[in-house]
Amino acid sequence: MTDDATTVRDATEADLEAMAAIYDEQVRTSVATFDTEPRGLVYLGDKLAHAGGSDIVLVAVRAGEVLGYAFSGPFRPRPAYDGTKEVSVYLGAGARGLGLGSLLYGALLARLDDLTEVHTQVAVIALPNDASIALHRRHGFTEVGVLREVGRKFDRWVDTAWYQRRVG
Repeated sequence: MTDDATTVRDATEADLEAMAAIYDEQVRTSVATFDTEPRGLVYLGDKLAHAGGSDIVLVAVRAGEVLGYAFSGPFRPRPAYDGTKEVSVYLGAGARGLGLGSLLYGALLARLDDLTEVHTQVAVIALPNDASIALHRRHGFTEVGVLREVGRKFDRWVDTAWYQRRVG
């Protein structure tokens, strides 16, 4: 999938360093992840190593630069949850607000929709985050609940909203 200048494709090992830089910047500066110490290369390397089937890792690339990535992975480790995937998207600081999150999610969700074994996707959004809420709603997610003060980062308690999207 592409816009005029951006390509969305499966991530490769060559993308891991750029992906890790994006993730680790989010660790240091935001509540988009509840990790408190950078660990991007190990974390994302593991995701890439387990990619296949309904576990998908995509990157958005423009002029050879990885601008962001999206992935689907297991929701919970028990077999009854196999038809449910947790999805996330992360963008580099200079790539936010340009529609790349929507481009990535569109590609990821289209792939998941084509898989008969995937019935539901879930996403967790640390609050407040109007941009992420709008992105998820635009792609058919609905809010199914809020967990109050479940994470603590930057010396404050953070709520998380849970969003769900069912195929069909």
